[in-house]
Amino acid sequence: MSDTFKTIARFQYSSEAQIIKGRLEAEGIQVFLSDHITIDTDPLVSNAIGGVKLKVLSRQALKAQHILNSIEKYSIDDEGNSICCPNCKSEKVELFSTIKDAKSLFWFIFGFLFSVFPFYTKHKYKCEDCKTEFDLK
Repeated sequence: MSDTFKTIARFQYSSEAQIIKGRLEAEGIQVFLSDHITIDTDPLVSNAIGGVKLKVLSRQALKAQHILNSIEKYSIDDEGNSICCPNCKSEKVELFSTIKDAKSLFWFIFGFLFSVFPFYTKHKYKCEDCKTEFDLK
């Protein structure tokens, strides 16, 4: 019987996929990454090709999905505590990069034109519940 692979997750960067791959392999699940070399070569094409695809054997897909669901996907501070939204106190907070000032815009355009990673980006947190954007103090 031939085993087929099933895509269970997609990631914008291969580093994220590699971390999850290691976690799944530690649980005895065979993992295959698709398109990670292409994205490592040119990260700007990630959205165009659908990101890095994390695939597992079809017979292990349910177990792998259960492990993925058990991993906390929201932001934590340096002590491992969940970051709470200052507006609604929700713990559904994610880190994101923003380009809202002239310095960030300049480095984004420079990186885009010369195919290099931006040297300067501003990071903020955003609450999924109330959409509040904030800096961690």
